[in-house]
Amino acid sequence: MDAEARARDLLTRQRPGYSLDQAFYVDPDLFALDLERIHYRDWLYAIPACAVPKPGSYVTHRVGAYGLMIVRGQDGQIRAFHNTCRHRGSIICKGASGHVPKLVCPYHQWTYELDGRLLWARDMGGDFDPAAHGLKPIHCRDLAGLVYICLADQAPDFDTFADLATPYLAPHDLGNAKIAHQSTIIENGNWKLVWENNRECYHCGGNHPALCRTFPDDPAVTGIEEGDMPAGLAAHFDRCEAAGLPSRFHLSMDGRYRLSRAPLKVGAKSYTMSGDIAVRRWLGRVPFDDAGTLMKFHYPTTWNHFLPDHSITFRVTPIDATHTEVQTTWLVNKDAVEGVDYDLKTLTEVWIETNDEDRRVVEDNQIGINSPAYEPGPYSVLQESGVSQFVDWYCDTLGTRLSPLQVAAE
Repeated sequence: MDAEARARDLLTRQRPGYSLDQAFYVDPDLFALDLERIHYRDWLYAIPACAVPKPGSYVTHRVGAYGLMIVRGQDGQIRAFHNTCRHRGSIICKGASGHVPKLVCPYHQWTYELDGRLLWARDMGGDFDPAAHGLKPIHCRDLAGLVYICLADQAPDFDTFADLATPYLAPHDLGNAKIAHQSTIIENGNWKLVWENNRECYHCGGNHPALCRTFPDDPAVTGIEEGDMPAGLAAHFDRCEAAGLPSRFHLSMDGRYRLSRAPLKVGAKSYTMSGDIAVRRWLGRVPFDDAGTLMKFHYPTTWNHFLPDHSITFRVTPIDATHTEVQTTWLVNKDAVEGVDYDLKTLTEVWIETNDEDRRVVEDNQIGINSPAYEPGPYSVLQESGVSQFVDWYCDTLGTRLSPLQVAAE
């Protein structure tokens, strides 16, 4: 049975409100199907725009088989290209990041402009056309300071998401951010387990002592259910909206993305051990220090927290069936000075600890799922509605992208 047929069979037998069959978490062929039908087709969060702060700044990234580079051009526009020379295929940018006046292949020095045009190729003959050998572009969008890419030949709609998200993000002024710290870890678990763990706080009390000082683990506040809400949450939304901060819960029709500005625990203002503000020179224009966190997720690659004083982005990148990269980036005002306006340990320690705790949880989960004794278990209706929502999105997305069944002619 090929991977598509196996996936179709397993999806047909998937029980609502239960975890996935073991194969979805361990099988290399189904992992390859995830890449092909989801990650190679959808919009993926890549970097904060401030990671490429000036013309010639670049960042490299890898999604499955694809190596790519994200570059800010002389015109200030951010573009993405396949990191493959059009001559004989060598990679062009070898570092994780850097700054270059032009994009020069280290093999034979073919030289490209920052917008991808081939400028120079030595001894190629009189009939050689440089215009036909520019870098292969990748769809790229800058959403209020967050850079998204899409590897598909024809990208799906992005404007609907951008139109909704931009007013939520605008008060955080990410265009005037800089990276204060970045952490990249490898979790020995399937990418869906990383997401499932993120989509609930059922585990928080037993695993995240630092985070639970400030983050509310009440699913009525941070969950994904629409409808009736606690009076305190409604009052929080009203107060933020009146101050010009879009805040109300919005989950897209297809379940791919969600935005909501949730309050932190009473008295907490930021993700610090004390609950106090972490950065004196704020990033953005949020008018009060207890506005909580704008929580945004966008499957399959990112969840985010945007606070009054700083912002944090998380990027999820599958590596293979049982390994996932998670990159966390702390953003502060570009004029904030470390040691004056913020202490780096105070700024980062809560999520550094939380990420390591989540890594352990995901890895323990993967080890248990690897056992022949594993069978899908039920999600908590009260605590794990976000996990059910993610799994439903995954099953619906993969299912609709499988090749149509061929009906044999009689």
